[in-house]
Amino acid sequence: MARTIALCNQKGGVGKTTTAFHLARAGVLAGRRVLLVDADPQGNATAAAAREPVEDTQIGLADAMSERTDESLREVTVPGIWDGLDIAPTSGTMLEGVRDELVIGGTGREYRMREQIKKLQADYDLILIDCAPSLDQLTINGLVAADSVLVVTQSKQFSANGIEKLLATIDGVRSYYHDDLGIAGVLVNQHEENTVSGRTWLGELTEAVEARGIAVLAPPIPKKVVVSDTVEASIGLDEWGSADATVLGEVFAKHLAAIEGAML
Repeated sequence: MARTIALCNQKGGVGKTTTAFHLARAGVLAGRRVLLVDADPQGNATAAAAREPVEDTQIGLADAMSERTDESLREVTVPGIWDGLDIAPTSGTMLEGVRDELVIGGTGREYRMREQIKKLQADYDLILIDCAPSLDQLTINGLVAADSVLVVTQSKQFSANGIEKLLATIDGVRSYYHDDLGIAGVLVNQHEENTVSGRTWLGELTEAVEARGIAVLAPPIPKKVVVSDTVEASIGLDEWGSADATVLGEVFAKHLAAIEGAML
């Protein structure tokens, strides 16, 4: 049965999709059957990780979540760029329409993604949900569908301050929809170890998060162009061909092992 992890932060630009991409690669390299669910209307995970381009009119996650269509998540899934990886894709503006549909949806709207994922959990070892950079109904659906949450953030003031709001949302989901929802940890992206600001905010973030019994994954992901360049090129860090990239790929593999270990 697959472990399902939602990658969340209501703030954009923290490297959430980049993290999902590299964790998917780490999963594949570890022999996992991985499904990457692109629950962000921007569709960046689909653009980076789908084997073939996904057209705007192609069926995708939006169709599986809408009450207006009959497609299942299995029917909309497409092959990823690596063997062992599949994508539940998003393209065009269809998922934005479903987000609006969920706002006025009736009973059970929070469980639509969960019900779809349950139907194919046996097909995978690891399911990663790349949530939207917001705390809307799409993200609520991702949290309800997940076994655990990975909070993706940065060692910066506004990113650190936003953690409390996200944790409050997670607490709300636990209270009303999913009392078994765990927090696998906090992953810090784009860290600048050589700056006073980076070290200061990493320290404050770590202290605040660990006071709530939540682990900050170590080491943080440094601010390196290759982390995003590999995503744009649709290749893994281990495929890039530099020692620096290889080391970073090993860090993501270490983090995946820690995340999965926290879920046992």
